[in-house]
Amino acid sequence: MKLLLRTLTLFVTLSTLSAAEQKHDAYHWNSLIGKGVNLGNALDAPKEGAWGVTLKKEYFELISQAGFDSIRIPVNWANHAAKESPYTIDPTFLARVDWAVEQALSRDLVVILNIHHYDELYSHPKKNRARFLALWKQLAEHYQNSPSTLYFEILNEPHGKLSSELWNQYLKQSLAVIRKSNPHRAVVIGPAHWNNISHLKELQLPSEDKNIIVTFHFYLPFKFTHQGASWVGEQSQNWLGTEWNGSDAEKQELSSYFDQAAQWANAQQRPLYMGEFGAYSRADTAARVRWMSFVKTEAQKKNFSWAYWEFCASFGLYDLKTKKWRKELLNALIDK
Repeated sequence: MKLLLRTLTLFVTLSTLSAAEQKHDAYHWNSLIGKGVNLGNALDAPKEGAWGVTLKKEYFELISQAGFDSIRIPVNWANHAAKESPYTIDPTFLARVDWAVEQALSRDLVVILNIHHYDELYSHPKKNRARFLALWKQLAEHYQNSPSTLYFEILNEPHGKLSSELWNQYLKQSLAVIRKSNPHRAVVIGPAHWNNISHLKELQLPSEDKNIIVTFHFYLPFKFTHQGASWVGEQSQNWLGTEWNGSDAEKQELSSYFDQAAQWANAQQRPLYMGEFGAYSRADTAARVRWMSFVKTEAQKKNFSWAYWEFCASFGLYDLKTKKWRKELLNALIDK
């Protein structure tokens, strides 16, 4: 009850977007994201702590002091909401997310809040459409009076049976639900096929909505970034030892993806946000540093905002055991 009262007090006292803020477009909101990091493996787990990460107040302070501008908070809402209509979100879990949002906003960090790991929607999209829209109705109304620096990301990595054609329908429907209570808030939307950069061209957005930031995820070459990652499958063990040396050919291969994305974005007049990129911990550290630094730099050259995956788990910048930053990784992202 105390958590709920605290949450209610926080969000009732916050003002809606001012008249001046309503004049801004997605390019402005995207510039505020700047350099970001994902708080992965925490609220996106089946239960917080199940994947080794439980959020603490100090993490938000560390991220702020390190020089990041934003935090992406992946959240597994589907695991904390009723299965039957009206699909009510568990108020205790909602209060926990509110706490995380407050921790970031109070440190002047932009927050990107999403729906993450909605596996039922990926495998049975039509069966879960009503529940998906109901989740966004609740979230949009709950956060409608939050600061403008809280952004909504409609869905992480649509894939499976949620095809590009179907996703283009669902994103418009969920965006319409959000706009009823949040007409001017920045909303982040990415393409199907796991937010793959090569599938941006299949994304269809309502042309009249100028507060949409388009996101993509970047983990190429995949055999380098996911070598030894058990969730990829047994073949990832065969990738161990894969290097990324930063040769001209390797750089050109990655740059070509960013060039194509920038061309699409310019033609569509949409800003781009690289919402995830990272290299798994079993890759050589020096190679990870080279790759991270190059990918970040290429994104910044194109005026893409970005968020590294992730803070303190298997891709992590921060070591939970030693309670110290992995400085070589952090320095690859934050220029000192």
